[in-house]
Amino acid sequence: MKIAIVTETFLPKIDGIVTMVTQTVETLTAAGDEVMVFAPAGGPDQLCGAPIVGVPSVPFPFYPELRIAAPRRSMRRQLQDFGPDVLHLFEPSLLGIGGIYYGKVLNIPIVLSYHTNLPVYLRYYRLGFLQNTTWKLMRARHQRADLNLCTSLPMMEQLQGQGIDRLALWERAVDARRFHASKSSREMRNTLSGGEPHKPLLLYVGRLSAEKEVAALREVVSAMPDVRLAIVGDGPSRRELEKHFEGTPTSFAGYLRGEPLAAAYASSDLFVLPSKTETLGLVLMEAMASGCPVVACNAGGVPDAVENGLTGFLFEPGDPRGLVNAVRYALDHPEERDAIRMRARADVEHRSWEDSTRQLRCYYTRAVEDRRPKAAGRPLSLTSKTALAVARKLLP
Repeated sequence: MKIAIVTETFLPKIDGIVTMVTQTVETLTAAGDEVMVFAPAGGPDQLCGAPIVGVPSVPFPFYPELRIAAPRRSMRRQLQDFGPDVLHLFEPSLLGIGGIYYGKVLNIPIVLSYHTNLPVYLRYYRLGFLQNTTWKLMRARHQRADLNLCTSLPMMEQLQGQGIDRLALWERAVDARRFHASKSSREMRNTLSGGEPHKPLLLYVGRLSAEKEVAALREVVSAMPDVRLAIVGDGPSRRELEKHFEGTPTSFAGYLRGEPLAAAYASSDLFVLPSKTETLGLVLMEAMASGCPVVACNAGGVPDAVENGLTGFLFEPGDPRGLVNAVRYALDHPEERDAIRMRARADVEHRSWEDSTRQLRCYYTRAVEDRRPKAAGRPLSLTSKTALAVARKLLP
């Protein structure tokens, strides 16, 4: 099968979407499929033999790591030359407009996957007044897809509640060979704990931005002086967070990848995720595979991955002391923590990228075989008509 992928987020950036894109490309090409990726320029020219079409881009003003790429007319010729059976759009925005448009005019079945809870994110940037407009735009893009994939059941329910249909669940996955308790390292623990490896070590891995609510972890280290906190990742809030945690036993490790990242998980006592906006949280899966029990918020896609008291510790989003109390409970009950560690590993160790990508390939086949004729489908909304009219002028 020939698969064209369009993603707004790609290497050298590191986040959950990039992990899903790279793992998907790697697994598809290993299985013999042909893949072409359209992404903002600045990353590699190829990935596992798949050509990467770098589209000229500029840094997003509020988040320089995120590159903004506008669709180009050359996409049409490149897609025609490649001749894909299906077009997969990872969380499309500006560049994805070109993907949706060319998928339509070239009659390529479109699979769209939903990874970012953007309407909720807006509240963290004082843009909540744009929520309804954002949902309208998102409904317009999802309406043009032959199949809409979500990575957790709560996110499927969220989209259904917004009137979006043709939904399917894309099962979560993790590389349980890379992320394993055996990767524990004294050197890594010593580094992350600031030279105090005998103290309880909490770990956060992820983007450093407002919607992740990393600042809430200050309350934990203030309430439990013996605890050490390591923050792995980077993003637009890093400087603000470094100042926020000044004077506390907190270390900022920046980005870690590969074996160092696996060692960070396996060398820590608890993984803490205060975010209420996760659509899935791949970092949760990585921590669970690594034998690092998770403490996370019972919101978004998290409860689909973590069962409170069985595979992790969850706190309620409306409880102001919930995070602190959950961490304290986990640290005070080592036997329960060990039982959760084993159950969590057992829950995720068979959720391989190979199985997840085989399922994805079945969805591709379904989109090709069961495609609904657009002429017989639902009429275009005014928003969609306007978008297509603009696209026809800019992207002939």
